[in-house]
Amino acid sequence: MNRTTSKIRQDFLNFFKEKKHIILPSSPLVPYNDSTLLFTNAGMNQFKEIFLGYKKTDYSRVATVQRCLRTGGKHNDLENVGYTSRHHTFFEMLGNFSFNDYFKKEAIEYAWELLTSQKWFNIPKNKLWVSVYHEDDETYQIWKDIIKIPSQRIIKIGDNNQNQYDSENFWQMGDDGPCGPCTEIFYDYGNNINNTTDFFKNNNHRFIEIWNIVFIEFNRISKTNIIPLKKKSIDTGMGLERIASILQNVSSNYDIDIFQDLKKNISQLSKIKDLNHPSLQIIADHVRACAYIISDNIIPSNEHRGYVLRRIIRRALRHGHKIGIKDNFFYKLVSVVIKVMGDTSAILKQKQKKIEEILKLEETQFSYTLEKGLKILKFEIKKIHNNILPGETAFYLYDTFGFPIDLTADVCREKNIKIDYNEYELVKNKQKKQSIINQKFYKSYNDNIIINHTCTFEGYKKNHTKSLVKYIFVNNKSVKKILKNETGIIFLNTTPFYPESGGQIGDIGEIYNKNCSFIVKNTKKYGNSIGHFGTLLSGKIEIDQYIYTKINQNYRNAIQLNHSATHLLHAALRNILGEHVNQKGSLVTDNYLRFDFSYHPTIEIFQIQKIEHMINMYIRHNFLIKTQILSLEEAKKKNAIALFENQYNSIVRVVFINNISIELCGGTHTKRTGDIGVFKITSQSSIASGIKRIEAVTGKQAIYYLHKKDNYIKDLSIVLKCNNSDIKNKVENLKNRISCLENQIINLQKKEHTYYIKKLFKKCLDIKGTKFLTHIFYDYEHKFLRVIIDELKKTLEKTIIILVNVINNRFTFVIGITKNLLNYITAINIMEIIIEKTNGKGGGKKEIAEGGGIYTQKLIIVLNDIKSWIDEQLNKK
Repeated sequence: MNRTTSKIRQDFLNFFKEKKHIILPSSPLVPYNDSTLLFTNAGMNQFKEIFLGYKKTDYSRVATVQRCLRTGGKHNDLENVGYTSRHHTFFEMLGNFSFNDYFKKEAIEYAWELLTSQKWFNIPKNKLWVSVYHEDDETYQIWKDIIKIPSQRIIKIGDNNQNQYDSENFWQMGDDGPCGPCTEIFYDYGNNINNTTDFFKNNNHRFIEIWNIVFIEFNRISKTNIIPLKKKSIDTGMGLERIASILQNVSSNYDIDIFQDLKKNISQLSKIKDLNHPSLQIIADHVRACAYIISDNIIPSNEHRGYVLRRIIRRALRHGHKIGIKDNFFYKLVSVVIKVMGDTSAILKQKQKKIEEILKLEETQFSYTLEKGLKILKFEIKKIHNNILPGETAFYLYDTFGFPIDLTADVCREKNIKIDYNEYELVKNKQKKQSIINQKFYKSYNDNIIINHTCTFEGYKKNHTKSLVKYIFVNNKSVKKILKNETGIIFLNTTPFYPESGGQIGDIGEIYNKNCSFIVKNTKKYGNSIGHFGTLLSGKIEIDQYIYTKINQNYRNAIQLNHSATHLLHAALRNILGEHVNQKGSLVTDNYLRFDFSYHPTIEIFQIQKIEHMINMYIRHNFLIKTQILSLEEAKKKNAIALFENQYNSIVRVVFINNISIELCGGTHTKRTGDIGVFKITSQSSIASGIKRIEAVTGKQAIYYLHKKDNYIKDLSIVLKCNNSDIKNKVENLKNRISCLENQIINLQKKEHTYYIKKLFKKCLDIKGTKFLTHIFYDYEHKFLRVIIDELKKTLEKTIIILVNVINNRFTFVIGITKNLLNYITAINIMEIIIEKTNGKGGGKKEIAEGGGIYTQKLIIVLNDIKSWIDEQLNKK
């Protein structure tokens, strides 16, 4: 029965191909048509709309090998991964499906033939058991009469005392919708358990479910009411890893060929040689999951799918740390995953470099906080007495060190400690509420105004209109008129003023007639209406009065240049850095543009220059910028980029720049790319893990920026007394000169230390065989006090040293004590005496402590008191 996982995968597909099934590829891990799922978690996900009757299909029989991920919700396997023999985050689901074609009899016969036929998997028939829904007599009879399974190996699942449809063997997609009974096939690992009631135990390792066949024949209307479907379907699933463990004659999924190779490679990097160690299994599982998640263009972040990825990575890194792997290792395993996954690794090969770069960067960023966080967790665990870690501690680790709660739980689980999840949620929610309060504190003036009115925006084609005044607000109160010198908000029935949205700032301009002038300083959205914020310079404006509007065209033009340039920047980034670059935010003003996007690696200067070059090339081509109003579905067919998909209406505005950029956008744009003139990136930075920011200027602002840079270089050459072309050499010479002078200073300081050490050595007092030394420096560098103490302790065998430095009526001190005195006197003891009598602060360890204070006049008295105290302590010994 021993065969490779790759062969098992292919044999499954070949079998169903012979049974007239269409072989379809795995859908991505990120469901493209289901916002209810973070990740694809079952083979049926890609056919959900067919099962629901929303979508027609050209085929009635299908087989797939589906990539799946289960890390949350109902299917949360993450905590069990590595500690059981069956659970994984990433796994492959073998499935065959029938859409109004064959049903129960054929589905069961196909499964039995594949599993037991000598031509295929050749599993002994007496090793297989089945379960059926307790009311599904038809399925029971098929197994008993047609397949000829003995009745004692057919287990009915269900309880007549509960809701008849609440059963493990009655499958349902949700609270309503397609559902039906299912039958499961189990492999029996041993005959030493004769009582079949053990079949129902959750921790039963004898019977392993390998295949589930769902008969979708009902539509659930309510909790207790289901009706038959006109068209019946079959949905099956068999875990590749589970069936491989059986066919390879091993008792654990982690012993199959795929994981054996992975675990051996991980073991070579660690101090663990036992290939069944849970940490090796966890890392092997997690690197597979991470590689495939990243291949679907997900990057680590603090939200949504990116956070799931980060949790998995950090859990793997913690186990790497646990088994003694000191250096970055996780990214090195990607090549091994590609090797062991065989034919299914094509997508990983294409994106190997990107996957490795992201994993390496994430590991580098987390390595410091991992070690520090684990130390804190270890310290906190020592303090607890009831085997329950406070939820406040778990939240602190998450909030400060980025420890996902399941990572903390993983550590606690190994020590039989539980987490107070109730307290964790309370602390977490408390911080959320405080965050909301803080956000409200900074909200703008439009928060308290609610307008039940729609204003027509005409600014795409017009820069001035004749409009009707609908509402006026002064001091956030509705009024009938606004008077001279008053500041307020005016709402019109129509306007050319673009309201701040989508990253583009609002227009400015004037609302006027022959008797009044209202200067518009900003424009914002209020629901479906648009508010014009500003000050009335002359006359008065009243409700129901007709007035004229006029935007500041120069201001609008400058904004439009930057907005169109933002679209070009987005396109260039995806072209040069990769299509996985996704916009995370933007700001478009009249002076500059800012663009935030997802990207993990460092952006090199040559890449910045390539981006600039590409955008300026687009500008020189002077492409026409067009807009179209389309349905959301039409926009998707044109591959338009939708940045915040759930915020769009069914009808959307799409901006086209040749075939370079197609984006859903409500903002205003210039007519041609050539209008932008020139594009120049002024800065690029990292604003969060995996999130980069680029700022840039266009048009005359770009010219001003370049002139400013030229002037700066010219001023620098004057200061350095050289030509522009010689600045680099001049700076390098100065740098070498400074380095030389610093070395001279270090040598002088060493001589100074030697002088002080000799001088202080002579000042040592003898107290009952122990050397005692105090000295007060004035205007000395504090860091050198510790250097001097370390040198003196090397020479003096049994010593207590207190060095003080006074600067501007404040003092700092360092206390050093040799190890052979710590049973009687510690540096902490002496520090506490000093800070108590001088109102100071301090900290440290038994051998060395330091601190400071302000009462310098008491120092001599305090040092004498310490001398007497030491004498007393030494007498006691």
